[in-house]
Amino acid sequence: MRVLLVEAETPRAAGLEGSLRAAGHTVVGRARPGDDLLECVAALTPDVIIVDIESPDRDVLESMRSVSRDRPRPIVMFTGERDGDRIREAIRAGVSAYVVDGLDPGRVQPILDAAVARFREFESLRRERDEARGRLEERKTIERAKGILMSQRGMGEQQAYDALRKVAMDRNLRLVEVARSVIAAADLLG
Repeated sequence: MRVLLVEAETPRAAGLEGSLRAAGHTVVGRARPGDDLLECVAALTPDVIIVDIESPDRDVLESMRSVSRDRPRPIVMFTGERDGDRIREAIRAGVSAYVVDGLDPGRVQPILDAAVARFREFESLRRERDEARGRLEERKTIERAKGILMSQRGMGEQQAYDALRKVAMDRNLRLVEVARSVIAAADLLG
């Protein structure tokens, strides 16, 4: 894996990099907590981000939130912070694995594997959620277009649906595209 290390000056930093290299990973870059993490991810395209910081502050968490939103990657955080609120904040910011104390070189690979698996599962769920939302929005659009045809053309529900479907097939368009056109025309003619 290609790894971006985000680290403050800690005694663990050199050991962490050595453990990663020993496990066959490539450290593609290093960043400091104050650096623009999103820019670093865009430039270096790591597979995973490892953050080694004693106590993550608001700026570090906001940087992780930006990466999770705009360039999602598994994020592993090694820290000394045990505060439950801080842990919840980190997870909400996109941290896939939050490891408190003790960076045993033998644990690095299993932690990375768990973080990547958790990240992939979360991304799969996010995609499913987004697809379901998209389908729901399309259904609402089609229902609204049917309603317009029913009220303005005096059609029944099935007639309105069939009319939308026929235009979609005749013009080689998706049903939702025709529905959007009907809604736009109705809004224009108001």
